[in-house]
Amino acid sequence: MVLYTSPFPNSFLSVLHSFSWGLIFPCYWLADRLVGSFVPTTYEKRQRADDPCYFHALCIIITTPIYLALLVASLPFALIGFLLWSPLQSARRPYIYSRLKDKNHANGATLLTEWKAAGSGKSFCFGSANVCLLPDSLARFNNVFNTQARAKEIGRRIRNGASRPQIKIYIDSPTNTSISAASFSSLVSPQAGDNRTVNAGIKRTTSMEYKGDNCGSNNGEENREDKGGSGEPHEGEENTCIVRINGEENGHMSDTETDTVNGQARASGPTEPSLEGDAETSKTPNHKQKEGDSGSLDSCSASRESLVKVRVGDGTVDQSTVNNKLLYKASIMKKTSVRKKKHTDETFDHEISAFFPANLDFLCLQEVFDKRAAEKLKEQLHHYFEYIVYDVGVYSCNGCCSFKFVNSGLLFASRYPVMDAAYHCYPNGRGMDSLASKGALFLKVQVGSTPQDQRIVGYISCTHLQAIAGDTTVRCEQLDMLQDWLSEFRKSTSSSSTANPEELVAFDVLCGDLNFDNCSSEDKLEQQHSLFTHYKDPCRVGPGEDKPWAIGTLLDPEGLYDEEVCTPDNLQKVLESEEGRKGYLVYPTSKNHSSSQKGRKASLKGNGRRIDYMLYTEEGLYLEWKVEVEEFSFITQLAGLTDHLPVAMRLMVSTGEDDP
Repeated sequence: MVLYTSPFPNSFLSVLHSFSWGLIFPCYWLADRLVGSFVPTTYEKRQRADDPCYFHALCIIITTPIYLALLVASLPFALIGFLLWSPLQSARRPYIYSRLKDKNHANGATLLTEWKAAGSGKSFCFGSANVCLLPDSLARFNNVFNTQARAKEIGRRIRNGASRPQIKIYIDSPTNTSISAASFSSLVSPQAGDNRTVNAGIKRTTSMEYKGDNCGSNNGEENREDKGGSGEPHEGEENTCIVRINGEENGHMSDTETDTVNGQARASGPTEPSLEGDAETSKTPNHKQKEGDSGSLDSCSASRESLVKVRVGDGTVDQSTVNNKLLYKASIMKKTSVRKKKHTDETFDHEISAFFPANLDFLCLQEVFDKRAAEKLKEQLHHYFEYIVYDVGVYSCNGCCSFKFVNSGLLFASRYPVMDAAYHCYPNGRGMDSLASKGALFLKVQVGSTPQDQRIVGYISCTHLQAIAGDTTVRCEQLDMLQDWLSEFRKSTSSSSTANPEELVAFDVLCGDLNFDNCSSEDKLEQQHSLFTHYKDPCRVGPGEDKPWAIGTLLDPEGLYDEEVCTPDNLQKVLESEEGRKGYLVYPTSKNHSSSQKGRKASLKGNGRRIDYMLYTEEGLYLEWKVEVEEFSFITQLAGLTDHLPVAMRLMVSTGEDDP
């Protein structure tokens, strides 16, 4: 299948489309500004509370007639542009595939080595987030604003979080089964070609601080060698450090051990200032983080929950120079880390993390509706992801029953090459949702090859369902269509036969904003849909019941700018407590109680509405391989930038072979 690298088949149509949109844009921008001036966010309201009450009203009185006059003047040009723009959409392609040509700008992509399926297995990490990048006037109804600046900051935070080196902690203690999910949120920079094992006599997990320059930069071929052996990373895992913590009943380090650790830290050299590629000052309240905010990876002190901090730059620095600037500071935590497996019957680790997972391989985003914001977001993500599919969807009446003003809002980013892609639009959208070409994006990626030259591939699907509450029937119909499209895409892109397999399927993942949860009584039909018999939800016990550690992913918009949750660290700490979740997550609606979120705390049950899903299936995969969930995470790194919590899942594909 040919991947579309431009929205139109020839340059003439592209120029004509740019011209028509140039006529429309002034009217669109003025209307957006005009409406936005009447929809303040809670952050703006708090700022204006200290100013004279007439100042904002005076601004509106002055600017509104100006906007109206310019809007009226631009209408004739917008009408001409629309008459040109609308018929052009019949020739428009359903997505744009962008591949980074200069790999020196990608801190993560160049670290990949081709998986040969020769070891015991390989892990793949998937992320999903609803980022609410609508036109600014519409985003304000969700209590977020400044879409263009938010898009850039969202991309920067994601790439900074994902480009961190990975650390794995193994705790040798008969009384403590926690693992701290260190490969998700902990940071360390191993010596080139050396996967070190650090031993410390600590019963509980340690808190470490790391400061270094450009730790996420490319390490070259040195880190790709000598991966085998017991206790070493699986094949293809880059920048992995093994930390072993031996259990002691008293839970304390001896003075000798403490002096040794501190002596190594002092000998490692002084800390250098941060190298930050984004010098532009942000205009929104949550873009410039406070001291200690782990979400930006620019803080000078370690988060309580983060084992290591990293300062990430965009340039390339010699790895030997980086290693000479490492600074480790070990201290004993007074209580068990919250990242431990609180439910010992669970087979994988789970946590609320202030970071996107290290070595994130695939990212699926929803609500990237604004095209200018999509370009800014793509530019930032390309610092880490080599392959991006964006501007997904249709416009006008092309391919759907009703007129579409905006695209699907879906965006996909990958460190692995995309082989095939397809998009389908849901034809049954209602209300405001019918104005967007909501649908599903299906992708096939190549993640390696066998010594017999068989391709190793994976399937990833991203979708966004009907959002209006009460539209249960619509969502169920969309889930039916989604299943049919999934089956069709697998059949149309498969080049293998049972007798002569040319491809080995390693994983099949479905993620996105499904707009229903697993605890609301109003969502019973969706909870019992047959999709969940084919795809597994790591957070779900069964219809209507989530696992105790699973939390909601829909934040209460009114509290986005509260000091308690306005930074990733603060939001993480709040969501770790039941009372905190009741104050800042949206819970299922109840007819028996007040509609006020804070007025019905005592009656709330569960852990909030979890409407963002990460599903996987074992059907249709290579029979000799086994797929298991290794880690699952709820992420707070986008605190203040969106009203959803991103989610991430790491899958381990086990081949059943021993490490060489």
